[in-house]
Amino acid sequence: MTDEPPADVPMIEIRNLHKTYRVGEIDVHALRGANLSVARGEFLAVVGPSGSGKSTLFHILGGLTPPTSGTVHIGGQDLLGMTDAQRTDLRKSTVGFVFQKYNLLPTLSAADNIAIARDIAKKPRETDPAFDQILELLGLKGRLHHKPRALSGGEQQRVAIARAIVNHPAILLADEPTGNLDTENSTAVLGLLRDLNTRLGQTILMITHNPEAATYGNRIAKMRDGRVVE
Repeated sequence: MTDEPPADVPMIEIRNLHKTYRVGEIDVHALRGANLSVARGEFLAVVGPSGSGKSTLFHILGGLTPPTSGTVHIGGQDLLGMTDAQRTDLRKSTVGFVFQKYNLLPTLSAADNIAIARDIAKKPRETDPAFDQILELLGLKGRLHHKPRALSGGEQQRVAIARAIVNHPAILLADEPTGNLDTENSTAVLGLLRDLNTRLGQTILMITHNPEAATYGNRIAKMRDGRVVE
C-alpha cells in the first residue's frame, strides 16, 4: 500500500462540502454542506436516491472535480491544497477507481488491461507476489490472457477491480460496481470487495442504489439533498 496516515487519522474526511454546477442560467446545488469521516480500513457503503450527491462526492474524493467550498482530506493530505500534478499523482497511486461500466480496453487481454495501470503510474509491469495472491482471490489466474469479449460481465468487473488495486492504493472508490451484473455475479463481486477489505485492510467507499449491496459494507452512510444524513 501507499503511505497511510496514523490509525487515528481518518483516511477520508470532508467538512462542509459544497458543489454547485452552473447549468445555463440555473445553479444546481449537488452538495450542500456534506460532512463525512471514513476510518482507515473501513468499508463504507454510501446510499441515496438519484440526485442526492453520491456521484459528485465520489468525483471530488477522487480528485476528478473540485468542490465549490469546504475541506477534503485524503490520507491526511489537503486535497484542495494540491496542484493539478499532485492530484494526478493521487489518482495514480492513492486512489483506485471501479466504475459500473468496466472501461476495459477491448483490444487488450485482461493481463494487459491490468498492466496499463502500472504503465500510467510509471511502475514496472512486474507485480509483487502479494498481488498474485489477489489475482487468486479474484479468480483471475486462468483468465488473464483472454480479451474482454471472452469474459463474462462478472469476470470483466473483477479485472476492473484488479486494475484498480494493482498499484496498492490506500483507497478504493467503487461507483455502482454491480450495476451491470446479474444477481450471481453481483454477489460474487460484493463478496470479493468484502474479502479485500477484511483480508487486506483495504479502505473501500462504495456507492450503490441497492440496499442489499450496501449490507456488504461495515457501515452505511445515507445521502439526501446533497448532505450525508447517517
